[in-house]
Amino acid sequence: MKITKIETIRVEPVPDKVWKQTRPNSRQASPANLWVRIHTDTGLTGLGETYYAPRAVSAMVHDILAPLLIGRDPLDIENHWNNMFSLVNFFGYAGAEMRAISAIDIALWDLAGQHSGQPIYNLLGGRNRDRIPVYNTCVGYGKYPDYAAWTGGRAGELARDLLDQGVKAMKIWPFDRFGWTLAGPTDPRGKVILFGEETAIGVRTHFLSNDELKQGVAIVEDIRRAVGDKISIAIEGHARWDLPTSVRIARALEPLDVMWLEEIMPPDNPEAFARLKSSTRIPLCQSERVFTRFGFRQFIERNAADIIMPDLSWCGGITEARKIASYADTYYLPITTHDCIGPVALWAAAHLMMHIPNAMIMEMVRGFVEGWYNDVVTDHIKIEDGYLSLNGKPGLGISLRPEFVDGDQSRVEVSTEDQTRKW
Repeated sequence: MKITKIETIRVEPVPDKVWKQTRPNSRQASPANLWVRIHTDTGLTGLGETYYAPRAVSAMVHDILAPLLIGRDPLDIENHWNNMFSLVNFFGYAGAEMRAISAIDIALWDLAGQHSGQPIYNLLGGRNRDRIPVYNTCVGYGKYPDYAAWTGGRAGELARDLLDQGVKAMKIWPFDRFGWTLAGPTDPRGKVILFGEETAIGVRTHFLSNDELKQGVAIVEDIRRAVGDKISIAIEGHARWDLPTSVRIARALEPLDVMWLEEIMPPDNPEAFARLKSSTRIPLCQSERVFTRFGFRQFIERNAADIIMPDLSWCGGITEARKIASYADTYYLPITTHDCIGPVALWAAAHLMMHIPNAMIMEMVRGFVEGWYNDVVTDHIKIEDGYLSLNGKPGLGISLRPEFVDGDQSRVEVSTEDQTRKW
């Protein structure tokens, strides 16, 4: 079996006013994604996905990585990963480079599964479980205006609704609104719109008033009043705070028994997280923005995290995430996987989480799972009574919908042996 063609597919956004006419409660999610399809001479096609800067990642796929892949056996996954990483690491690996490698790696595992007639979790060594608990990240989309609910004084009501669906854990970011944004020095907390909605991205902030701290904590208190300890609450920090403020936030949340505090500071200094960890009883979760096992090694070895959260579409794909999970397991640390990305990344993460022994819980956004994910891929992922399970089909178990690939907004680029440069 040989690789004959590599495709990338991205989606052009429609004007925001046009989008809001039919979907007033939803941002355009898919234009930030890139899908990769790897075709072979046997007729099999593998599917991968990544997120952010899709045109830049597509250039990495076609200009840099395709010449290493086309004409070669797709089953040599470990060799492909090592080759691709060695090439990009010569110039510095993080960013679009790792996103491209991640999407390609997922597609190669999908091909291997289809070729062998087995789901990916069997190729990894089989299952440790046949379902995995999920938590809902409270982003609004479609019929679920979850973000508007918890930011609008209805966090307790949202928690009850999730429990009614069987979902027993949720994630919110109650302190973001008090952090400095990207609006500039004349309006440091001004609203900034990126990707069609107010962005969670901001600069590190060095002051949080007592009243603001209480307002953030009050949202968590509302959930506890409504449902008690029936639901677990994860707190997302979006890397917005400095160390002293992070300690204040953590200590204020301790009486509320939150599930974890996630990326409350930028993940560039593990020593700062080690200091935070020594100052609070709340477990620390790190971090979808850490790439490869080399990045996670620092958090694990320096006792700077309690829960390890790789994103398979960023950290290096299934090949690298498996190594990260194994390394975390030697320190008895659990794994959770990051979503908010796309349907292919979610399915890939689910295969890994079915296999690894130290899987804890998976992230999902119910509005995405029951919304735009189904416009992109052929199969609906099953979430029932708060647990996710897979369909048992070979490979990932999904493919892109033909009408999605052929749609007016889709942009497809292709590399073949005749169209790609030789190194």
